Amino acid sequence: MDEKRRAPRNRTITLDDAEHVELAERLVRLDGPITPASLIGRTVCQDLFDALPHLPSSFVDLLIVDPPYNLDKSFHGGAFKRRSDRQYVEWIDSWLEPLRRVLKPSASLYVCCDWRCSSAVQQVGERYFNVQNRITWEREKGRGALRNWKNCSEDIWFFTVSRQYTFNVDAVKLKRRVMAPYTTEDGKPKDWDRTAGGGFRLTHPSNLWTDISVPFWSMPENTDHPTQKPEKLIAKLILASSNPGDVILDPFLGSGTTSVVAKKLGRRYVGVEMDETYCCLAEKRLGLADHDDRIQGYQDGVFWERNSLSDRSESAPKKRSRAGRQPLLFETE
Repeated sequence: MDEKRRAPRNRTITLDDAEHVELAERLVRLDGPITPASLIGRTVCQDLFDALPHLPSSFVDLLIVDPPYNLDKSFHGGAFKRRSDRQYVEWIDSWLEPLRRVLKPSASLYVCCDWRCSSAVQQVGERYFNVQNRITWEREKGRGALRNWKNCSEDIWFFTVSRQYTFNVDAVKLKRRVMAPYTTEDGKPKDWDRTAGGGFRLTHPSNLWTDISVPFWSMPENTDHPTQKPEKLIAKLILASSNPGDVILDPFLGSGTTSVVAKKLGRRYVGVEMDETYCCLAEKRLGLADHDDRIQGYQDGVFWERNSLSDRSESAPKKRSRAGRQPLLFETE
């Protein structure tokens, strides 16, 4: 697969031919009804529209969808062609409506998009679900524009099937550096903590995220997938809207981030992806998670603001108990 010449410190996950053959043996295709027990923990290598009729009903607690945006985009030999706004709305509806069947009554779902197609996602999503919020996250990557504002943000729409749903607010608090610390009369910190690395405050999560780093060549989660989402971003969605043991489904799995993060956080997972190479990358990453289940930017049960950790050295991999669920940061953002 990998014919690029890479720098010595490049940590991008790649496949050789032997790995591709071996990992492809683990993939499944659906040609008839299947039970949740037979499907959970698997990567389905199949076009979503072919797999959809065979997925079990009411088995998913959290749906995370990162579909192709309405852009001309190449995906490892395949391509998505930009549609008219009306056609893109119809395309979203063609898979989102039938996915309702697989969701539990208490399920939540998140749908990723950019500014061009955000209104289309909202339009279709509110036909079938309750709209809870729209998250905007800073995607600080890419070239500047000469005749427009640089595009450095994306949206994630948060929907629920009903008014009864999971939201673990304490699991997704953000630890920020205190810039103007207040103290009591006796000099003790007020609503913040004093550490050797400085003062920090634990803050409630908002719908504006500025602490996300897009995967790049020196990050060990990086792959050659052109639209890979950061593990930290997916971890926020999973920790907020599911509990240990819940089932997470990603119908546009790509190189596997949702399944990998679900595994690292003690959830169960199912991924559907039509490209075999990306499916094999997902399986390789799932194997790596057996030995190292840390998530960059998440430590001691909280998410950290970028560049705020006092210990910026890269530590050796540390394996933790699955019961503890305390991911450790392995590289500063």
